[in-house]
Amino acid sequence: MAAPALKHWRTTLERVEKFVSPLYFTDCNLHGRLPYQEAVRQEFRPAQIGDSFGPTWWTCWFRVELTIPEAWVGQEVHLRWESDGEGLVWRDGEPVQGLTKEGEKTSYVLTDRLEEGDPRSLTLYVEVACNGLLGAGKGSMIAAPDPEKMFQVSRAELAVFRRDVHRLLVDLELLLGIAKGLGEDNQRSFQALYTANQMVNVCDPAQPETFPVAQALASRFFGQRGGESQHTIHAMGHCHIDTAWLWPFKETVRKCARSWVSAVQLMEQNPEFIFACSQAQQLEWVKSHYPGLHARLQEFACRGQFVPVGGTWVEMDGNLPSGEAMVRQFLQGQNFFLREFGKMCSEFWLPDTFGYSAQLPQIMRSCGIRHFLTQKLSWNLVNSFPHHTFFWEGLDGSRVLAHFPPGDSYGMQGSVEEVLKTVVKNRDKGRTNHSAFLFGFGDGGGGPTQTMVDRLKRLHNTDGLPRVQLSSPGRLFSALETDSGQLCTWVGELFLELHNGTYTTHAQIKKGNRECERILHDVELLSSLAVARSAQFLYPAAQLQDLWRLLLLNQFHDVVTGSCIELVAEEAMCHYEDIRAHGNTLLSAAAAALCAGEPGPEGLLIVNTLPWKRTEVLALPRPGGAHSLALVTVPSMGYAPAPTSLQPLPPQQPVFVVQEADGSVTLDNGIIRVRLDPTGCLTSLVLVASGREAIAEGTVGNQFVLFDDVPLYWDAWDVMDYHLETRKPVRGQAGTLAVGIEGGMRGSAWFLLQIGANSRLSQEVVLDVGCPYVRFHTEVHWHEAHKFLKVEFPARVRSPQATYEVQFGHLQRPTHHNTSWDWARFEVWAHRWMDLSEHGFGLALLNDCKYGASVRGNVLSLSLLRAPKAPDATADMGRHEFTYALMPHKGEVLPSRGPPDPSCSPRRDPAGHLPLQDDRLKLTFSPFQVQSLLLVLQPPPN
Repeated sequence: MAAPALKHWRTTLERVEKFVSPLYFTDCNLHGRLPYQEAVRQEFRPAQIGDSFGPTWWTCWFRVELTIPEAWVGQEVHLRWESDGEGLVWRDGEPVQGLTKEGEKTSYVLTDRLEEGDPRSLTLYVEVACNGLLGAGKGSMIAAPDPEKMFQVSRAELAVFRRDVHRLLVDLELLLGIAKGLGEDNQRSFQALYTANQMVNVCDPAQPETFPVAQALASRFFGQRGGESQHTIHAMGHCHIDTAWLWPFKETVRKCARSWVSAVQLMEQNPEFIFACSQAQQLEWVKSHYPGLHARLQEFACRGQFVPVGGTWVEMDGNLPSGEAMVRQFLQGQNFFLREFGKMCSEFWLPDTFGYSAQLPQIMRSCGIRHFLTQKLSWNLVNSFPHHTFFWEGLDGSRVLAHFPPGDSYGMQGSVEEVLKTVVKNRDKGRTNHSAFLFGFGDGGGGPTQTMVDRLKRLHNTDGLPRVQLSSPGRLFSALETDSGQLCTWVGELFLELHNGTYTTHAQIKKGNRECERILHDVELLSSLAVARSAQFLYPAAQLQDLWRLLLLNQFHDVVTGSCIELVAEEAMCHYEDIRAHGNTLLSAAAAALCAGEPGPEGLLIVNTLPWKRTEVLALPRPGGAHSLALVTVPSMGYAPAPTSLQPLPPQQPVFVVQEADGSVTLDNGIIRVRLDPTGCLTSLVLVASGREAIAEGTVGNQFVLFDDVPLYWDAWDVMDYHLETRKPVRGQAGTLAVGIEGGMRGSAWFLLQIGANSRLSQEVVLDVGCPYVRFHTEVHWHEAHKFLKVEFPARVRSPQATYEVQFGHLQRPTHHNTSWDWARFEVWAHRWMDLSEHGFGLALLNDCKYGASVRGNVLSLSLLRAPKAPDATADMGRHEFTYALMPHKGEVLPSRGPPDPSCSPRRDPAGHLPLQDDRLKLTFSPFQVQSLLLVLQPPPN
């Protein structure tokens, strides 16, 4: 069969369905998003095909007045609508169909059969958002939105839909897919091609009576069954909707309505169709804005066709949230699913994220989750992950059954090519005979179409192909568990070898996340203690839930990572400000109730929210707006009155500050001795008790370095390994280092540094009495393009492994590049600390709001700022404040083999953190002890 002849036949056949009738419509272009009840009361003007509306992020409402021709009685009639914006059809005050050209949804079924006496005239409303399925980028998908982009309606008409023609076209497409996919050497391929040729020969598009004959030929082919050994594909309707990405949060609310109301139509028309949907936050939005649609989803959930999955509030990033926040994701999500749909989820559904913490299996199992599904690891840049179905084991030995759809996509469309790829690429052949197949347009929503469902139903059990079942997550994992005896186990983190720039991009979002996690922790602790102390104090459960949900929303995998447009980043910063403001109000109320009647000598109380006794230097407010330094001791999870302003010097050795003739400065508190050269670089860091030097010979620490940072494509997401070849140390000028605080309770030195032509940095290096680490308070005015700023500390330590803090624990990663798996981890993530230790000695680098890190050889490197230009050209531009610290220590971070030595082996504190012990004082990496963690509160007057 010649290709031109086939193309002509298909084009001719497609024309059969085009019996069309014009319709009348008017429009109303609005700035913003109005609910239906308000929108329909607006003034509408006559409109026609080709009229422009917009610009980006506006909404245009169309009132469509139509009359179905009487001659179409007995026919299936559709409204056909195409525009370059995302549309939603409203009928009788309810949303009924999403219309998105990019998502192949361009028609709404007015009636599947027009009967005599049915109303033929009606009025519909079409709400069109002035953005596409993937935002409104100019030129490139990840480009910043074009604020001036205008939109048009390119089609608006009534049409008769010939379902028999549609079935023929689907059959022909599948036959040609089989012929191509199975290859020239396969007999079944020739049978498919021959059947397609016969269909063309017998079917005359001008004579509909020939259609059943062609259909019978296809049915005969697809009716030939496969054997029992065939692989089974579990096809599940799916619609991944990014909670915010290239569009704002508010647009996601409408994306959910457009996508899910279309899924409802499919569930009504196809009783065997099952739709899996994650993210409780999105369902909560639909419940609030579209209560009728939410009720329909609950109805189909009872039928088993709508299946809530995931168990989390949003599909969060798998790396950056704290352990407490990850638990909250499941707590809020599972409670919502239980309340709204009658049961909790048994599978964690995270198709798209930028990595998977080694602590996730333990958190999953503790939250009632036994199964895990994802896809993103197929994006690995260097190494192909060796499994698609396996057990994933976490830090404590907890295991979950994990599955990656072998087709490497969560947006399949039901083609033969995708079905065959699912089998061919499966890396666990012989161990299991079942795979997931997630079909439907995703990322920007859209979801499955009727054509996708028709393809998969036709391929149900055909010789030469795997079996295809319209299935559910529960059926998939039940089948996988049956084969689980032969599955392999992967221990530790699932590291994504791509998108490692997300650990650093949008530093202000990262800082807001860390600060708000701490605030909510402290509010809950103080509120719990206040309830125990005061019968009048009411625990602020509702307020805390609202604040936690706001923080969890920001931990969506394109928000906390910074891979979003400027509008989303601005919204995220507003969310953090709300959490700070309301959180601090709750904090003050709890502290006042907890400490009622026990004010300090000057009306101040100091609260320690950590589970160990602490002695630290604080700057206490004094009358008249002044501040004075004081050494305070506060019990574990307790409080103490502030010392008087006449506090004597502490019994510990005070801090000595000496500036040498060459401009260098030495800070010494008897625990550590710090020497800075005249430019502010660290030339020496000595643990005084042992005399052990921490800085590698012939090098300097606190060395700022600048790299060229030009990824291949994913600008805000990626840091490529070749950026390491462009390392440029930032050289300061001698003589810029000056003494700040001259010693006693605290000593400090500060300096200025020019970075490139456009950016500058100032830093105060601080050492407190009794403190085992030196702090670096840093301010940067950053105005670069495609540059990457890091700070490095070469250590006089040798170890093949470095240790990094993760949620509720730590893990080790190699410091060498022996294998491609080692090399791919040239940029990794950590939470509040990383450490490089050998037997008896180590060096830890701590931080208050950073996540990107690496230890290469003996160099500890902390990633500070990036400057990507897509999708947000303003990312990281402006002023930044952050603090990091350096701590040399006796002993190792991890216990050595054999009996523990209580003088130096680590033990977990009651909160599950890993402290270090030495002979004299307790040192801790977790959390980073800076003065902000000791709350200085002024109880209100009686």
